[in-house]
Amino acid sequence: MPDKPSIVFAHGLWADGSCFSKVIDLLVADGYEVIATQNHLNTVADDAAAVRTSLGRAGSPVVLVGHSYGGTVITAAGTDARVAALVYICALAPEDGDTTQLDQTKFPQTPVFQHIDLADGRLFLRPSGIPDFAGDLPDAEQKLVWATQMGPLADLFTQPVIGAAWKSKPTYYIVGTEDRTVQPELQRFLAERMGAKVTELASSHVPMLSQPQRVYQVIRDAADAVQRGAG
Repeated sequence: MPDKPSIVFAHGLWADGSCFSKVIDLLVADGYEVIATQNHLNTVADDAAAVRTSLGRAGSPVVLVGHSYGGTVITAAGTDARVAALVYICALAPEDGDTTQLDQTKFPQTPVFQHIDLADGRLFLRPSGIPDFAGDLPDAEQKLVWATQMGPLADLFTQPVIGAAWKSKPTYYIVGTEDRTVQPELQRFLAERMGAKVTELASSHVPMLSQPQRVYQVIRDAADAVQRGAG
């Protein structure tokens, strides 16, 4: 068998690269090279460029994993030839040229958006919103999620997204059926549009923290398929 592919992560809003820590531990223990990109959440183009920098550090081929808005990022960055497969976790995935917001307007707004503050041009999640973001985590972990959040520029979701990697790469999608941040029906709609292999988990918006073993297995399935194809 050829070498294992590398795994590169892209986080979303109100998070940073540490949100993948539990899954990273499992992948590293299994012999995978793993990189978690730190997105600044200023522009889609900059975040996609940050992912491409991570691709340059990683061995090829790469399984690219995005959570929430990180799905937008891997949709743009995943057109890179070094990317062999995409894994979306409760994630957004615009059409080429659309904004991240467009698909969200087709579905009812989720409860988390009643708990947002604007500070210095950025959107931050109030402590009162954490149960709608990560409600299936223990209280101490919920507080850690809030403490490590990165807030996006207020116009991030209205920026056009260039590229749609899911149209040309094998895709996997994890739906969080109890998600109160990205509508589960929106997730199912996006997964069907991209023709993804779907796994549904009874989780909040952060299954990589509440059910890391299940998320690891989906990433492992994608990596195994890439490895077999490379052979």
